[in-house]
Formats: sequence, structure tokens, C-alpha cells
Amino acid sequence: MDDASRTDVLKRLSYIEGHLAGVRRMIDEDTYCVDVLKQTYAIRRAIEKMEAKMLEGHLHHCVMDAIHEGRSEETFSELIELYRVANK
Repeated sequence: MDDASRTDVLKRLSYIEGHLAGVRRMIDEDTYCVDVLKQTYAIRRAIEKMEAKMLEGHLHHCVMDAIHEGRSEETFSELIELYRVANK
């Protein structure tokens, strides 16, 4: 992962961790379920954005390097497996 992507992903993870801690507090405080669910949906979107950032970096760097090194079959298999895991 390139440095800019790593920095962005770590920033997003910190945001997600903070949101999760907030949801835990909301549940401890018996906050109205709809308000808690709105926060969990925000967490899910944040995770999806982080995953998209990681995938974009992987495609631009790791996959391109592997193709140039002649490892396209192996890389293609990894991408197929990643697709399967993501869509379970």
C-alpha cells in the first residue's frame, strides 16, 4: 500500500473506532434504537469507503506490479477470491 493510501486508511479506521465507541456508549445509556441504528449505518458506510480506498490502491499498485512481473493468473485468482468473499 502506498503511503498516501495507508495514511487515509488509518485515518478512516480511527474514525470508525471512534464511531464504534460512541455506539457502545449509546447502548450503555439505553439510547433510542433508531438513533443507534443510524450510527451503525454510518459505520457501515465508513467501512465500505475504507475498503474501496484499499481496493483502489491494490488495483493501481499491487495488481499492476504483478501483471508486469508475469503473475497475472495468480493475481486474477486472488481478485476472484476477493470478489467471492465480498459477496457472501
